[in-house]
Amino acid sequence: MSTAPTRTTSGFREGPPPTHVRHGRPAAPGRFPSPPTTARPAGTGPVSDQLLAVRAAEGDDGAFAVLVGRHNAALLTLARQLTGNRQDAEDMVQESLLSAWRRLPDFRGDAAFRTWLHRIVTNRCLSLLRSRPVPPVALDIRPEPAALPALGTPEQVAETRAATRALVHALAGLDPGRRACWILRELHGMHYDEIARTLGISEQTVRGRLFRTRRSLAGAMEPWR
Repeated sequence: MSTAPTRTTSGFREGPPPTHVRHGRPAAPGRFPSPPTTARPAGTGPVSDQLLAVRAAEGDDGAFAVLVGRHNAALLTLARQLTGNRQDAEDMVQESLLSAWRRLPDFRGDAAFRTWLHRIVTNRCLSLLRSRPVPPVALDIRPEPAALPALGTPEQVAETRAATRALVHALAGLDPGRRACWILRELHGMHYDEIARTLGISEQTVRGRLFRTRRSLAGAMEPWR
């Protein structure tokens, strides 16, 4: 009897792993192992992503688990910001990590491993958004409630919340590609060349999209200046 998959807090599903083989590698496990207690020899610095990726491509499950531990939280944040939905975000990250595991032999190190993972997650989210252009809920860029009292008087807090809602609404109305450019630049601090690699477009296109997006957002936020 098969066991229905269940969601775990790390975003992976438990259950029987797939049995097929792709690109000469065994299928990813139903749940990636936890990072080993000692991820590097005593007295040395942290092992680089690139080296861990090489080890993982050679079949070292623990090396890939370390990579997941390093990047999972940032990938979930990115996916939530792109899809506006935590459930979708968890699904996109899970699928992306499984894809990354199977595609590790194709990783050549010509871009940072972080950029490579971001590209996989972003492309999956954009595919979802193109079939459903407007996120079903507000994009996840709202300030933490605990931080709001420090913003000033109740009137100032209310104004900040209203401005944030206006920004979220304006972003939700953008083309997914332009929204992705803005999120990667403004919320994740990526350089133009990293965004270009992540989205598979030219740096000039990135700059053009950001220029148009900033101009449209500035118009939408004019009442809150």
